[in-house]
Amino acid sequence: MSSPTLLTPTSKLKPLLPVKPKTTSAVPPPSYPPQLHQPSRRQLLSLTAVTSTLSLSSLLPVTPPAFAAADEEYVKETSDVINKVRSTINMDKNDPNVATAVAELRDTSNSWVAKYRREKSLLGRASFREIYSALNAVSGHYISFGPTAPIPAK
Repeated sequence: MSSPTLLTPTSKLKPLLPVKPKTTSAVPPPSYPPQLHQPSRRQLLSLTAVTSTLSLSSLLPVTPPAFAAADEEYVKETSDVINKVRSTINMDKNDPNVATAVAELRDTSNSWVAKYRREKSLLGRASFREIYSALNAVSGHYISFGPTAPIPAK
């Protein structure tokens, strides 16, 4: 597809060449003023290819700073949730704060899942699927067996 800038008319019109008569005569043909160099087909195609490549490169997805900031936020919040899961699992089951820690973990994991499960860019990531699965398993365990039940090895 060509760029609209290549199709815009120029302000300076070129003079048209007069039509050559078909008859031959002894009179030499009139001399014409020198014309500007017309680009060859190869040059025109090269120019078109370069122009289309440059215009396509501007359309290619580049990670804008907003997406990079969102990605940094995802990484930070995910590592916070992982640390919360580890600290809750490693707590002593006789600790009086276990129930509070499990409730906080459930709130944190629910907010993480609610925030990131609608992000289409994250659904394909292995990290998202694995964290989502782990949070689901840990929350399901605490809901089913209570905050003091040990988590099985698998």
